[in-house]
Amino acid sequence: MMKHHKGFRTDVFRGHILGTGTSSGIRVVVGIWPLSPLGSFSDCMIAMPDGQRVLLAPNEAVASYVGSTYSFDEVQIVAVNARVDDEVAVVTAGDLRLTADIGRVTMLGRLLGAIPESVSASTHFARLCDPVARVAMPGVRTVGSAGNGRQEFYSARQVRAVTGVSGEFGDVDLGALRPVQPSPDFGFSSTPRTPALTAVTTTVRVPEPA
Repeated sequence: MMKHHKGFRTDVFRGHILGTGTSSGIRVVVGIWPLSPLGSFSDCMIAMPDGQRVLLAPNEAVASYVGSTYSFDEVQIVAVNARVDDEVAVVTAGDLRLTADIGRVTMLGRLLGAIPESVSASTHFARLCDPVARVAMPGVRTVGSAGNGRQEFYSARQVRAVTGVSGEFGDVDLGALRPVQPSPDFGFSSTPRTPALTAVTTTVRVPEPA
């Protein structure tokens, strides 16, 4: 979805973000976006134990957009496939194979689920939530400045716990589920420290040429 707002083009992405840490030290953040200005797509952000940040994108358009919004040391164009159901998320992307077990809706998720989506998906709601998110989930922001003068808003609609993970990245076994620590530092906001699958509406305001 694309709109315009006071000198900015407003792009709206609606889908899920899966964030998990692993005992290998590799942290993975997967965006699953059935509705977006770029069409339906998924992408994977990977933080290696040494701090290297890798983007796995399905095409040049996604790589350019995501790479202009977040920070990476390496970008790979690979086939990215991700599916989510009530019990599991399965992701394949280049050398990445990831299966995450999905648990119950968290307490925060239940609170968010009680809010009408017309409210919870708005940028105004994201602004209101930002001070709370900073305290309740250290490192998490719901409003901030992204790359190249962009403004970004995260509006969560539901949160479910990730209860287990398995897979590999290249020849490295991901190992067992761990908190997402240290922060991957892809952008102004981190994924929650506790592994989770979050239903989210992400709004990106992109400066329009003068």
